[in-house]
Amino acid sequence: MLKITLVRSYIGVPEKLRKVLRSLGLRKIGQSTIKKDIPAVRGMINKVPHLIKVEKIED
Repeated sequence: MLKITLVRSYIGVPEKLRKVLRSLGLRKIGQSTIKKDIPAVRGMINKVPHLIKVEKIED
């Protein structure tokens, strides 16, 4: 499982990357979500590494 936290604002970020953040469930700075560690989620994380913090947590 991965804990994903939005740490930077997405003001000025292209719409395509905003949609990636929304699909991860992130809307406000400091908000966190927990997602399964699957290739689709890893791909979304790789699109916006400069805006988020990722922690691996145990099940």
